[in-house]
Amino acid sequence: MRSNYLFTSESVSEGHPDKVSDQISDAIVDLFLSKDPEARIACETLTTTQLVVLAGEIRGKGIMDEAGNWAPGVQEEVEKTVRDTVKRIGYEQDGFHWETLRFENNLHPQSAHIAQGVDASGNKDEGAGDQGIMFGYAADDTPDLMPATLYYSHKILEQMAADRHSGAAPFLEPDAKSQVTLRYEGSKPVAATAIVVSTQHGKGYDEGDKEAALHAYVKKVVADILPAELLSDETVYHINPTGSFEIGGPDGDAGLTGRKIIVDTYGGAAPHGGGAFSSKDPTKVDRSAAYITRYLAKNIVAAGLAQRCTIQLAYAIGVSKPLSLYVDTHGTGTVGDDKIEEAILGLAKLGGLTPRGIRTHLGLNKPIYQKTAAYGHFGRKPEGDFFLGRRPTSSTI
Repeated sequence: MRSNYLFTSESVSEGHPDKVSDQISDAIVDLFLSKDPEARIACETLTTTQLVVLAGEIRGKGIMDEAGNWAPGVQEEVEKTVRDTVKRIGYEQDGFHWETLRFENNLHPQSAHIAQGVDASGNKDEGAGDQGIMFGYAADDTPDLMPATLYYSHKILEQMAADRHSGAAPFLEPDAKSQVTLRYEGSKPVAATAIVVSTQHGKGYDEGDKEAALHAYVKKVVADILPAELLSDETVYHINPTGSFEIGGPDGDAGLTGRKIIVDTYGGAAPHGGGAFSSKDPTKVDRSAAYITRYLAKNIVAAGLAQRCTIQLAYAIGVSKPLSLYVDTHGTGTVGDDKIEEAILGLAKLGGLTPRGIRTHLGLNKPIYQKTAAYGHFGRKPEGDFFLGRRPTSSTI
């Protein structure tokens, strides 16, 4: 394992067009789960200039019947949820405004052929909602056991969004991206070599004193977020390197659900199975199994069994138990990876890694997802039922 290297991760703000789409999709997931905790949902969102389009399949009591008829008032609730989400993010621009944008709802009933593979019946346990591979990861870079490059990339944009919403930085608009490059020595971050921040701004903040003030503001946020020992005169800053960034969000670039899966997970520090989280109810193992693998990896690192840990699970659609398990502690384990696998397989034999077992253990059949859809699904401080990335208090796997 290399001990000296540069590594980079990026994040995007809640106002990035893809993240707008993710938040709308998960707001719809929450709406439907609040009506039926067993609802099946796959709600994709397209955002572009003055337009939001929903497409996908759903099933649930009090939502839509098998013939595609909406329950009374639900269509109106869906549209209100979409507009409220865009309003909360802060889009009131000519090219994308929560009140005046056009809205299309193309959701339809879930395929009966998919439903028959997932539903429990007779002696058949509930099956996975799709096939696929899922990865979880944890590292002792930060107190929240997340890669430092991604952790700081998220925190920079979270602070900028908080300042925008509070009015402390009224010159900021919702769309933004960040990128942090750290130098590692002995597998620990020792220096920030490059910081990239591109933020949408109000008119005129790309020239003269206003531009200088914007740049100074961003550098102050970075200084407040990153530990002082990581920053130096050698840290290179690229702030709005293209110049003007007045046109942004869905008006500047179309957004789609599920296009920021590396931002959502580990910033490239771990493999990714390819499946997005947002838009999906927790019968879809793309979401629930990715959450349980993070939970397991996090506990392994928190328990002192390893400094870094990657876990993979694989599932087949309609089959309840995982097909395979893989653990890699990257040479940092205090016990063998095979011993950790044996312990996790014990959970699998008890049903703890079936779709139903995961949802029960982590409490996933609740409307808890919209907050996960910006600034990462892991490494977040607990807020009620939200977020699974906190440091566990238990020392067990």
